[in-house]
Amino acid sequence: MSLDLRGLVPAPVTPFTPEGAVDHAALAGYGAWLAGFDGVKGLVCLGHAGEGTFLTQDEQVATIRTLVEAVDGAVPIIAGITGEGTAVAAAEAVRAVEAGAAAGLVYPSHGWLRFGFQPGAPQERYRAIHEESGLPLILFQYPDATKASYDLATQLDIAAQPGVFATKNGVRNMRRWDTEVPVLRAEQPDLQVLTCHDEYLLHTMFDVDGALVGYGGLAPEPLIELIAAGKASDYPAARAVHDRLLPVTKAVYHRGSHMEGTVALKLGLKARGLLPSATVRSPLIDLSTEAEEEITLALKKAELI
Repeated sequence: MSLDLRGLVPAPVTPFTPEGAVDHAALAGYGAWLAGFDGVKGLVCLGHAGEGTFLTQDEQVATIRTLVEAVDGAVPIIAGITGEGTAVAAAEAVRAVEAGAAAGLVYPSHGWLRFGFQPGAPQERYRAIHEESGLPLILFQYPDATKASYDLATQLDIAAQPGVFATKNGVRNMRRWDTEVPVLRAEQPDLQVLTCHDEYLLHTMFDVDGALVGYGGLAPEPLIELIAAGKASDYPAARAVHDRLLPVTKAVYHRGSHMEGTVALKLGLKARGLLPSATVRSPLIDLSTEAEEEITLALKKAELI
């Protein structure tokens, strides 16, 4: 039986000490806090928000283990599988299983972002990872602006493969969203559809089973409300949550680069008293004091502080 991610699936950040080491004590407390919310269905580590590709293999394994122990079975821990080559990614998935991960979120091979992919290569990536590790897998649809965004036929092929039980869709092209998600639903009715449009949640909330977002690691309370409103087709309630969160959305995600969102998330978590430090790893760069003040003020306006 596949995992039930029909709700909020936060992608937590990875806390670091001021010296730059993974802060496992902070991670454990943070993970337990997130897992304690009714409506949180799982946690995804080692993704973009978690700076997963900035960690060593040993650190990746230790991060999974810390979260597995911290949540103590309350929710599944899902690992980002980010390795470039197929065999490398499959080995990464095996390590994730050994560390206690219950599923994997499969990133495209990074070279595809610039150069595109050969037909059939994404399907082979998912097949090999699942066969090697046994992990249930989540199809990750990248933004339309990249060359690693899968066409509809490729998405349908992957969704039909053994082990694939959900899709995290971040296409960020509403024309494609409106035309492709209904086809995925019709062709694969058991596929769990999760939005990852941190900055477009209102516009996608009425078509999905849940949300797999870094934003959920900072503001789980209103996002759980937003998902409930979407499932109830209650637009006024969803709009009210969206408007209350808009200052935070702007301060965190309407920045010069989506990568800055990770830095902003950590500043927000520090402001909420959930992390002792907002340390990030290179190539991420700290934001200004003014940005930190802006994020804190936005959280106050949203009644999250």
